[in-house]
Amino acid sequence: MGISHEIIEGIAEIVVDYPPVNAIPVQGWFELAEVITAAGKDPDTRAVILRAEGRGFNAGVDIKEMQDSEGFDALLGANRGCWESFKAVYECKVPVITACHGYCVGGGIGLAGNSDILIAAPGTKFALPEVDRGALGAATHLARLVPPLKMRAMVLTCEPATAEELHAWGSIYALVEADQLADKAREIARTFTKKIPRVVRVAKECLNNIDPIDVNRSYRFEQGFTFELNLAGVADEARDAFVEKRDPKADKK
Repeated sequence: MGISHEIIEGIAEIVVDYPPVNAIPVQGWFELAEVITAAGKDPDTRAVILRAEGRGFNAGVDIKEMQDSEGFDALLGANRGCWESFKAVYECKVPVITACHGYCVGGGIGLAGNSDILIAAPGTKFALPEVDRGALGAATHLARLVPPLKMRAMVLTCEPATAEELHAWGSIYALVEADQLADKAREIARTFTKKIPRVVRVAKECLNNIDPIDVNRSYRFEQGFTFELNLAGVADEARDAFVEKRDPKADKK
């Protein structure tokens, strides 16, 4: 359980496994960031694969851990950890290929949206339920996956989009059955072992520098509104309702 990784013939494969739903605890986000960064800094690494075991790719932060903690330490840790891990994917020196199955929710959108190549199993659902959890964040990354008005609708309604929709929009490179995802990711990764490493690394640096949006700063800006909602007291009610499997008190202001 946790985060495992190995490097075989220049391909770093990082696997997330936090049963039952891959909701990553605070320390897990920091560990993920460290592993991705280290893999990219290794001069022998040609590509990074990010995937997960279990029911789905990622269910975001561990809300139960947050609600079981006193004060704001878990919230601050989760926000900083997510920022570090999303940043690690974006700034990884080599291409990051992310393979999603089942669902990609909350923090998973940050990882997927900052990837260089995204593949997914048919039927995988991508969603940002942050508004229903009393938070905001990763709209920055969702905007890299879906059209502008679709992004706004998904953030406000918390409704998901399917892998098939993302594939039609060109955000998903390939749709592959879940049991073939790892092999497909490795197949794509191997293409980078046949290219000149320095050229690929410079190409990624170039692409990051011509992005119209500074994703690191934009996401940090979003997080400020999450802190505001927590200080206002409404975020706790939203998270309590989620943990207790009930509707939140809608009269909260």
